[in-house]
Amino acid sequence: MKLFIKKPIAQLMAASKETEKTLKRTLGVGSLIALGIGAIIGAGIFVRTAAAAGEHAGPAVTISFLIAASGCALAGLCYAEFASMIPIAGSAYTYSYATMGEFIAWIIGWDLVLEYALGAATVAIGWSQYFNQFLDTFFHTHLPFVWCHSPWETNISKTGMYINEAHGHGIINLPAIFIILMLTLLLIRGMAESAIVNNVIVIVKVAIVLMIISLGWQFIHPAFHTPYIIPANAGKVAVSTGVIDYADTFNHGWLGVLRGASVVFFAFIGFDAVSTAAQEAKNPQKDMPKGILISLVFCTVLYVLFSHVLTGLVSYKDFLIQGKEASVTYAIKTAMPGYNWLANFVTIAILAGFSSVILVMLMGQTRVFYTMSTDGLIPKIFSKLHPKHRTPYKSQWLFFIFVSLFAGFIPDTIVGDMVSIGTLFAFVLVCFGIFILRRTDPGLVRPFKTPWYKIVCPLGAIICLAMIASEGVGNWARLIVWLLIGFIIYFGYSIKKSHVRHGSIDVPSDPPSPQYME
Repeated sequence: MKLFIKKPIAQLMAASKETEKTLKRTLGVGSLIALGIGAIIGAGIFVRTAAAAGEHAGPAVTISFLIAASGCALAGLCYAEFASMIPIAGSAYTYSYATMGEFIAWIIGWDLVLEYALGAATVAIGWSQYFNQFLDTFFHTHLPFVWCHSPWETNISKTGMYINEAHGHGIINLPAIFIILMLTLLLIRGMAESAIVNNVIVIVKVAIVLMIISLGWQFIHPAFHTPYIIPANAGKVAVSTGVIDYADTFNHGWLGVLRGASVVFFAFIGFDAVSTAAQEAKNPQKDMPKGILISLVFCTVLYVLFSHVLTGLVSYKDFLIQGKEASVTYAIKTAMPGYNWLANFVTIAILAGFSSVILVMLMGQTRVFYTMSTDGLIPKIFSKLHPKHRTPYKSQWLFFIFVSLFAGFIPDTIVGDMVSIGTLFAFVLVCFGIFILRRTDPGLVRPFKTPWYKIVCPLGAIICLAMIASEGVGNWARLIVWLLIGFIIYFGYSIKKSHVRHGSIDVPSDPPSPQYME
């Protein structure tokens, strides 16, 4: 059956040639860096920081960020080598196809749905929460609980903007679906237009993060940073969903910090989305490594500084109760007298920031499926390009429906955790992929080389596996079920339609341009 049949590098390189039937190359290095920053700074810094600090790591969430960043940095070096060497869409799916074979490539392509599609759904839910905060702050109104929460969520807290509403379940998260629709329309219009919008958003939200760090530093209370790591005797905190007991294994100490790393890891998933745009970059060999690594380093520094300030403004326990839906705004209003204007402005900036994350996630998933479709593993509809804009518009509409179902009807806690474990799994395979390819095909032209690959690749895989190990049993169960569904599709459809397997791969007759070969 040859489950591990590989796609030849020569065919991958031939596919990098731009034609009227391929994706359009419009992105420079600045746009690629902005795409990375746009995807990284969003839900992680404004929502996941407080969640990880409150439940697992306390003030040591800064260390959690460093652990997560180290795993990302090591994987990022591997991504950079692959992206410079194989400058086509597909990200980890394409890289796995060339190094570990079709079956592994299918697993990673299917797994990337968890990262990009469900990542977009998670951030859209966060966008909805802040949109209601925006309405409440500036117009003293808000959408009823039932129209901005999933059926799985219940209004039992009787606090905040919902205090006068009767208890009951949500029905559908309409704002989350609305923002997904708007960004889907933008992506169908074209990558150049989408990149311009993203660049503006990135400038705004980075400026706000820098303002919070610089202005909030003077209001840090050292007492909130002592002890820095949550002790086992920190007690219990009652929350709307039950009781958080800090004596639990992954809610205190260094294991809590590690669990916090797996939570905030969600904040870094955007950097690898840059690699999905390789086939739309003007000079991918030189610009892709820069886009991936510069955005990752820049955002890591901001994350550590931001989390240090945030946990110094209020107690980490407060984030379990008061700051769930608007932790940053709550911290500013509580600990920074005279800066309510900043808290209000933050709400606007967060809405914009979340929008750029959703934009890049939606883009990334359709580009992965575009490549899988050209390989025959999924139906041709996913590689059908718009006749004018040369974007995978039909795929974009299908993912609008798919992502909207999760954003509209599933809580962010369930969706977000699935994203993290799926992404970590992808990173492990990319690290292994570089290690394998260095040994099986050392003569390949590599515009960017992962330094000390014999150390970087195994260490990156080990760190990511450690974070996977700290995920809950429920997340493992959901991942296994998701993979089983993928196996059914692969053995029922993909293995029969594979172009590589049946020798029907469509390769351009003209040789690829030298700029993509050297």
